[in-house]
Amino acid sequence: MTDLGAIADRVEIEALRGELTDAVMMRDFDRAAALFTLDGAMRWPHIDQEFVGRAAIRAGIERGQSRWEFFIQNVHPGVIQLYGDTATGRAHIHEFGRMRDGSSHSNFAVYHDRYQRTPDGWKFSQRVYEVRYLDTTPLLGITSA
Repeated sequence: MTDLGAIADRVEIEALRGELTDAVMMRDFDRAAALFTLDGAMRWPHIDQEFVGRAAIRAGIERGQSRWEFFIQNVHPGVIQLYGDTATGRAHIHEFGRMRDGSSHSNFAVYHDRYQRTPDGWKFSQRVYEVRYLDTTPLLGITSA
C-alpha cells in the first residue's frame, strides 16, 4: 500500500527546493533565509565558506549574488530519504552566469541536503554545495536586462 504521508512529504520537500532556487534567482534574500531552520547551515566547501543561522545565511547569499551580473540556476530533482521528521536528499545543479568583473562561470554541482519538519513545514537544516565541474570559458550571449 502507498504511504500518502510519505508522498506528501516528498512533494513538500521538492517544493522547498524549488522555492529556494526561485528566492535566490529573484534576489529575495529574506525569503531564502526563511527556508532554513533557525540554526540551519549552508556550506560552500569549494570556497571555504560556511553560514550558520538565518541572518548569516541571508548575508552569505546576498554577498554571493552581489558578485553576479546575471545568474541562472537549474535544479534537477534528486533523491529524498525520509526518516520521520527529518530527511536527507540530493539535488543536481547546473548554473551559469557572468560576474560583475566580466568573468564567466558555468558549473555542474550537487546539493547535499538535510531537512527538518517544523510547525511551519519542511525547512533546510543544512545545505552543502559540492561543485563537480567548472568552466570559465567566456559566455558569448547577451542578457535581456
